[in-house]
Amino acid sequence: MPRPKTITDERLLTATWLVIGRRGPGFTVADVAAEAGVSVGTVAQRFGSKSGLLQALTRQATADIERRMLAAAEGAEPLDGLRAALLAWFEGMTDPVEAGNHLAQLGVDLIDPELRALLGDLYEATQRTVLALTRRVDLPRAPSPERAARVLTVLVYGVSMDWSVRPRGALADRLAEDVDAVLDAWKGS
Repeated sequence: MPRPKTITDERLLTATWLVIGRRGPGFTVADVAAEAGVSVGTVAQRFGSKSGLLQALTRQATADIERRMLAAAEGAEPLDGLRAALLAWFEGMTDPVEAGNHLAQLGVDLIDPELRALLGDLYEATQRTVLALTRRVDLPRAPSPERAARVLTVLVYGVSMDWSVRPRGALADRLAEDVDAVLDAWKGS
């Protein structure tokens, strides 16, 4: 009879996220196991490899993005909800070194066709959620909702990358300033 699963996938994926933040693409399955307090065999049995961990991490982020963004927007006026959803994506990212390590991992992920496709799914889920929220907002000077959603999605990702390379101030402040600049221009403020 197999032993019950006491270590959740979520715990292992959280450990992966933390290790990437500290080590970047040079992390190992052993690093993840140590962070999670389990054996390397436990991680390997569950995910197979480092690539398997990264695929699972990206799938989890894709599954979570709509929920996180909609939760941030819930109960707010439409424009405030859209803004809150955009700012929620990188909520908690405060260390530029950690952000740079995640960005470095992104660069490596783009080389792998399967990881690149999964990243495409994540970006699509993000943009789809932004589009749903954008359609609720009256932005008279904005382009079509589809284009506005694409611009806002790219803005959020671009600001986070720029801040990773040139970390002046807090990411949350920088992101809020740039999102506000676009939304204010589109609403005519």
